[in-house]
Amino acid sequence: MSQPMIILYDVPSNIPQPWAPNIWRVRLILNFKRLPYRTAWVEFPDVEETLHGIGAPPTSVKNDGRPVFSLPVIVDPIRSPQVPIVLSNANLIAEYLEVTYPARQVFPEGSRALQALFVHYIQEILAKPLLPIMVPLSHQRLPERSQNHFLSGMTSSHLSVPLEREQAWRAVQEQFDFLANILDKNSGTDGDGVVAMGHELTYADFAIVSVLIWVEKVAPHDGWVRIRQWNGGRWGKLWERCKSCMDVF
Repeated sequence: MSQPMIILYDVPSNIPQPWAPNIWRVRLILNFKRLPYRTAWVEFPDVEETLHGIGAPPTSVKNDGRPVFSLPVIVDPIRSPQVPIVLSNANLIAEYLEVTYPARQVFPEGSRALQALFVHYIQEILAKPLLPIMVPLSHQRLPERSQNHFLSGMTSSHLSVPLEREQAWRAVQEQFDFLANILDKNSGTDGDGVVAMGHELTYADFAIVSVLIWVEKVAPHDGWVRIRQWNGGRWGKLWERCKSCMDVF
């Protein structure tokens, strides 16, 4: 009998590698913890039906009370093949994986609250100026059927690459400069100057790297070429540090 493995639900792309940052946060943990898993690919129009069908909890609720289903989602049959665990929301999945499979920690003791705050900062502040650049480019990387579905919830302005491209990238760089100055406090005797919490990789690093992977996959020649050189090459070094966790199964 084959070994049970975790299923990670992700969105297919018309480029060789997936790019969705929230899903990469989970994939990086699965790879770091060396857990057996496989990816199930679900196009955007099929997400709600698929997730509802496997019993995934909704991630939010619309104003009219209807549930909203979104990725990532995992199904974990390893501990209970007959009644597998089904979870949504990257942060909840990360905490579940840490508690259930504690080897190779991503939440060192006493760090969970601060890491949660840090990841919120990455999502809501650091990544925000990237959206006008990256959302239109990400849309172009979707299969045609998913592109049409994606359009149904967006205005044309959301999918137009900013005319002032350099100005948009300067806004992104300002956020990366700020974060680099903060993380530099963990250099010298307090850290290696690469990772967020001193010397060892944690969930905080995977939150940053998931954004870097998004840029590297979707905008390799415009975005990643810039970011990897900023702040003395810090972001390129962090990407390299996490490269062994970037397999896609």
